[in-house]
Amino acid sequence: MVKAQNITKFYGELEVLKSVSLEVAKGEVVSIVGPSGAGKTTLLQILGTLDRPEQREASLQINGTEVSHLKQKALSKFRNKHIGFIFQFHQLLPEFTALENVCIPAFIAKTPKAEAEKRALELLHFLGLENRSHHKPNELSGGEQQRVAVARALINNPALILADEPSGNLDTESAEHLHKLFFQLRDQFGQTFIIVTHNEELADMADRKLLMKDGAFVDHL
Repeated sequence: MVKAQNITKFYGELEVLKSVSLEVAKGEVVSIVGPSGAGKTTLLQILGTLDRPEQREASLQINGTEVSHLKQKALSKFRNKHIGFIFQFHQLLPEFTALENVCIPAFIAKTPKAEAEKRALELLHFLGLENRSHHKPNELSGGEQQRVAVARALINNPALILADEPSGNLDTESAEHLHKLFFQLRDQFGQTFIIVTHNEELADMADRKLLMKDGAFVDHL
């Protein structure tokens, strides 16, 4: 599903990622842990095609496509179709309802409005939010907002879900519900998850737990 090789990234003279390589199988849940500044979020942004690695022999294949060779327009289209993002802060648009927020990636993909809304309502129902679909973000709890963000990540049925501290802004109960939801989604829809987290409970639930320090993976946890 994901095969990254020799991923290097500099910010100025600082080498943030040092020839990182990673392979993740379809349907696998992988957690990435490590201290702040280790390069975890930078790696996730590159895996999500939001940033590019230095070109020296770097390779990134997602779902069989070598994305490092794609032009910007094709890359944006690929990202919208194949990758879903869940962030620590839900990043919902405050002027739109839960339903409208969920539909946005589908509209970008030019999915017909009726089809997008049908899919969005199915996801909101699956996530226990069927009675909250017409509420705006400020009318939802933190846990509900994050579940709306999960539905938004799933709307285009992406093969890969990337999550950056997804439960970092939630209370303990909401975080536990979200953690269980990831594995329920994997089991039901077959998505692959790569999760950057400081939450040890979530990290330990993953099929594999990887430790990153100083821009590289280390063998011992």
